[in-house]
Amino acid sequence: MEHSAKGAAELVRSHIRKGRRFAVDCDLSKFFDTVVQDVLLCRMAKLIRDKRVLALIGKFLRAGVVVEGRLQATHLGVPQGGPLSPLLSNILLDDLDKELERRGHLFARYADDFIILVKSLRAGQRVMAGVQRFLERKLKLKLKLKVNKEKSKVAKVEECSFLGFIFKGGKIRWSDKAFREFKRRVRELTGRSWGVSMEYRMKKLAEYLRGWMNYFGISEYYRPIPEIDQWIRRRVRMCYWKQWRKCRTKVSNLLKLGTSLDTAIAAGLSRKGPWRLSRTMATQTGMTNKWLGEQGLISVKDLWVKIHYPATAR
Repeated sequence: MEHSAKGAAELVRSHIRKGRRFAVDCDLSKFFDTVVQDVLLCRMAKLIRDKRVLALIGKFLRAGVVVEGRLQATHLGVPQGGPLSPLLSNILLDDLDKELERRGHLFARYADDFIILVKSLRAGQRVMAGVQRFLERKLKLKLKLKVNKEKSKVAKVEECSFLGFIFKGGKIRWSDKAFREFKRRVRELTGRSWGVSMEYRMKKLAEYLRGWMNYFGISEYYRPIPEIDQWIRRRVRMCYWKQWRKCRTKVSNLLKLGTSLDTAIAAGLSRKGPWRLSRTMATQTGMTNKWLGEQGLISVKDLWVKIHYPATAR
């Protein structure tokens, strides 16, 4: 068990570098939805002597959920994504950790996600069968655990995703799925129809980029980083262009930013859409990278460099 998702991903990388090229990717079916709260609280009572803490956790678990405007009581499950969820899952899955350690497996787990690293496909199939037996025979009655056989698999490490990361050549990268979600969210924050001020938009975009890079910034794949910055800058330029609206405003603002008169007028009178014009000489010489930074746009590249080369980062 690791204390953070990043720590778990780095542990997987270290196991791969020891020659473990196959992964046993075992998915627990609806883990957070099927947790028996009484079993969880009973286990916690053995670890926590302060009854006030136990009572508080009990209230957290039984707070209920709102369905169609009505509050419904909950007797099963743990709120997924909550601050306590990883801790509670660690308590429930402690038996699994000890069993895997007893068998001498190299593995990483964070919350209900775990992966076991082995040397061969045959070894992986054997381990998968053993883990399934342990989960479904010894832990199922206690914890209602069930393996999702459709999502579980034994495959080469490169073919598996863990906590939003993939591993290629012994290096960590973010997964395609995680990157698609990143782009979707950035498009949302830089949508032309979002009727907010640019100051507010830049603040929310900066918060998201910092949060995303704090998690996925351990990716060792640098190649897409500059392209991401270029794409984000273009979308922000598009937002400014859309917000300026009138031709006179566009020309005036471009001139203030240092664009030549002829170039500013040509862009201001153009019938092309904001996305097309966000990549023209007029917008790029006016809304320069430096100017965008002064408005609050942070650089993904700078964040990545600070993570991987802190001594050289400015």
